[in-house]
Amino acid sequence: MTTTQTKIEFTRVNNDVNGNPRYACHFTDLLNEQDKADYPLRLSPVFKVNDNINARYAIALRRARILGGKRFHNKQYGGGIVFQSYNIQATEARIHELLETGS
Repeated sequence: MTTTQTKIEFTRVNNDVNGNPRYACHFTDLLNEQDKADYPLRLSPVFKVNDNINARYAIALRRARILGGKRFHNKQYGGGIVFQSYNIQATEARIHELLETGS
């Protein structure tokens, strides 16, 4: 299986209460192709929250927690996951490793 590593777009957010830098990314950056195939998004004429979006977010959040990530509660950045990191390139590399293993 060939996987292409794409650059994850992190957004710098306010420091935590201890002054540590934090970066947020969208939850879809923590999904691999198998996850997207297992939970396809469907358009519905009825405006309900798609359960597959919730399932995808749960998978991404579980992976993020392995690396110390948390749900990002903010109106400005919906669907975000936040990481406290002094070396965001290393965090991104760890995310790609985690996606390749499928954990």
